[in-house]
Amino acid sequence: MPFRLPIFPLSVVLFPGTPLPLHIFEPRYRKMLADCLAGDRRFGIVPAGSSQEVPTSGTVGCIAEVRVNQELPDGRSNIIVLGGSRFVLRQPVESREPYHVAVVEPYEEQEGTEPSSESLAQLREMFERYAGLLRQLNDVEPSEPALPEDAVGLSFHVSAGVECDLGVKQRLLAERSTARRVEALILLIPILTSGVESGLRVHRRAHTNGQGHSQPDFLAST
Repeated sequence: MPFRLPIFPLSVVLFPGTPLPLHIFEPRYRKMLADCLAGDRRFGIVPAGSSQEVPTSGTVGCIAEVRVNQELPDGRSNIIVLGGSRFVLRQPVESREPYHVAVVEPYEEQEGTEPSSESLAQLREMFERYAGLLRQLNDVEPSEPALPEDAVGLSFHVSAGVECDLGVKQRLLAERSTARRVEALILLIPILTSGVESGLRVHRRAHTNGQGHSQPDFLAST
C-alpha cells in the first residue's frame, strides 16, 4: 500500500539491514531529522535526481531508520541509520516542509529466486577475501566480517560492502531476484579484488624497511 515518506537524495546507496553513518548539516535536512525523531524515526534515501536533487519517479530507494543521533552544538548532527525495507518512489508530493516528500510503495524481492547453496558459499568466500585485502590496503586491523546466514541478507550485506560505482550499487539495490544479485556479485568481486591487489602491491612497496627494501609481499598467501 502506498505511503508518504520524507526523502533524502544522496550520492550513496543504502541497503536493507546495513548501517550507514551520515552527517546532517543543511537546514532543510536538520528539519527533516527533527521531524523524523519526533515521529517514527524513518526517512527514505534515494539517488539525487538530475534537477536540483528532485527525486525521480520510479527510483528504488531504501528506508533509513535512525538508530543513533548525536546533535552537535551548532545544530548539525551525526547520525547512524540502519537500512529498512526497499521502496519504489511513485510521485513527489507538494509539502509545506523544506525537504522532499514523496508517495512510495513497498518493493519486494521476487519469490522463488533463491540462489544455490554453492553460489552462496562462493560469494561468502570471495567477499571474505576481498574484505580482508581491502582492510590491509586501508591499514585496518584484520577481522572476520559478520555475514548474514540468509541469502537475501548476505546479498545486501555484500552489496553494501563492495567499493564500486554508484550506478552499479543502485542496480544491485533495484534487483528483485536474489539469485541474479548473487551472480552479479560473483562476477563483480573478482574485478574489484584485482584492483585492490594492485593497490596493495603499490602500498607495500611504499612501506620500506628503512634500508631501501620493500617489506615482504604476502598477497599470494592471503
